[in-house]
Amino acid sequence: MAVTVSPERDVVATPVQRAFREALYAAAIALGLFVLFIGLKTDQNISNELILVQRWGLLAIVVIATAVGRFLYVGYAQPAMERAKAQKAAAPAAAATAPGFIRRNFNQIGVAVLLLYPVAIVLLFGFQGSLKWVDNFGIQILIYVMLAWGLNIVIGLAGLLDLGYVAFYAVGAYAYALLGTHFGLSFWILLPAAGLMAAFWGVMLGFPVLRLRGDYLAIVTLAFGEIIRLVIINWREVTNGSAGISGIPKVSFFGLMSFNVSDPNYIAKVLGIAQSGAYYKIFLYYLILGLCFLTAFVTIRLRRLPVGRAWEALREDEIACRSLGINTTTTKLTAFATGAMFGGFAGSFFAARQGFVSPESFVFLESAIILAIVVLGGMGSLGGIAVAALVMIGGTEILRELDFLKAVFGPDFTPELYRMLLFGMAMVIVMLWKPRGFVGSREPTAFLKERRAVSGSFTKEGHG
Repeated sequence: MAVTVSPERDVVATPVQRAFREALYAAAIALGLFVLFIGLKTDQNISNELILVQRWGLLAIVVIATAVGRFLYVGYAQPAMERAKAQKAAAPAAAATAPGFIRRNFNQIGVAVLLLYPVAIVLLFGFQGSLKWVDNFGIQILIYVMLAWGLNIVIGLAGLLDLGYVAFYAVGAYAYALLGTHFGLSFWILLPAAGLMAAFWGVMLGFPVLRLRGDYLAIVTLAFGEIIRLVIINWREVTNGSAGISGIPKVSFFGLMSFNVSDPNYIAKVLGIAQSGAYYKIFLYYLILGLCFLTAFVTIRLRRLPVGRAWEALREDEIACRSLGINTTTTKLTAFATGAMFGGFAGSFFAARQGFVSPESFVFLESAIILAIVVLGGMGSLGGIAVAALVMIGGTEILRELDFLKAVFGPDFTPELYRMLLFGMAMVIVMLWKPRGFVGSREPTAFLKERRAVSGSFTKEGHG
């Protein structure tokens, strides 16, 4: 067993002893951080008086879980990772093994699972029982996948830190809601219109921040997102303020059939099948899935074009990018506009799915969640971002279903309130385990694949 010697004292500490000491430190820190946040809770009694509720059992569980996690990481996980790194450095050829079947066919398996997911859910739970699973665990996750892939263009490819991405989401949602309710236009007309409008505002955001980088860019984009939200709240004549907009028309089946029961061309009447609200949810699932595939296809194609290579050059070094003759102004504007366009698409779909939009759906927390998905998944990696969205958004939805925890912690316990705490813990764990995200990738799309020899005649004096 490997040992470490302390330089101050001649004390030999085994990895288990060091892990035990680290676990005690972690427990003490967790106790200090959460004693007021979890151990105590304010509530009202029958007389409407403010009382203090003690939850020492829940606090003890959190402290013990923190200590056990730290003990396992320091005592077992960290040494295992160090040994794996040493073996890989000693024998890189032996460590490079062929990927397994799942890894080689990850994209194909993922596409097949996504296409067959509603069919499997309907077979398991029936049409009515599948509503929750298709809506909350399918459509909701895919909306965030599309948003994260759109933000990935700005952050992962162009390297521009955008903290106000939810503003484009809001622009697309309100564009569809206003034009659909006031002018009765079809979703298939308003979908590209919402994307173009969001792209326009992306260009408007890009112009003031052309010379900003890093933290300064993040602050300006954060302010832009808040400006859009405040405009929506205060421009009551148009947006109806905090009350929001209701009665947003549903999406039709490409203008051929309707999903409203009262319409004569209702899909169940046309096809002669039983009425069910699941038809609309399943159609929306495949619609957002198609929009996600469109986002992925455009992103992959753009990365191989000169504009995509300019984004990557801008991400790596803006000064070197400018010295190569690349127009950084155009490059930044195209990145903002393209990412905003997909945010507008997702916003218009969100409005059609909900049938109601309000400013509460476009707060800064949404931008933070989308950014966290991009970082956890790995900037530049579409597959990793999709996995991160599944874990984060799907995990939130699962928390709402864990009613059995109320029997353990009391009827007032609401597990979804602790989702941000779990988000923070997940980010810390992933950053320790995978600093670049689940599937971090910063490899350029254009590189020299084979060595080329240069003739000596070209290197003579006066010839190069």
